[in-house]
Amino acid sequence: MAKKNTSGNDVLASNRKASHDYAILEKLEAGIKLTGTEVKSCRARGISMADAYVRIENGQAWLLNVHIAAYDHGGLFNHDTKRQKQLLLHKSEILRLAQQISQKGCTVVPLGFYLKHGLIKVSLGLCKGKTFEDKRDTLRKKQADMDTKRAVSEAMKR
Repeated sequence: MAKKNTSGNDVLASNRKASHDYAILEKLEAGIKLTGTEVKSCRARGISMADAYVRIENGQAWLLNVHIAAYDHGGLFNHDTKRQKQLLLHKSEILRLAQQISQKGCTVVPLGFYLKHGLIKVSLGLCKGKTFEDKRDTLRKKQADMDTKRAVSEAMKR
């Protein structure tokens, strides 16, 4: 029989658009409060994070605009697909994030969902928006890196 993957992290969904649209200043991990059918749908990788963000209200962090698809076998007990989800962070982390958001003009964006020891976790990023020129510079740097890697690999073959 095959062994079950117990190495720790199993990626359920990632927000690739976040690294394109934002400069990520800091990363942190948070738990998330989900219902039963949401957990089953997350494990089936039914997560979409387009335009998702974190808002801090009344000393609590809330994850907004994350779409978790309805569970196929949920029936009557299925969840609302776009409901606000509470993030599980320490009070000191929430206060620090609230302070940085208000001072620096930053935002907190979910970077990915993953399993860690059987629990669903969210990777959050404290981000600052990129301008159009910054996005073009990033693309140029990626292209230059790919060109140098290609040249090195061709030189190694000869």
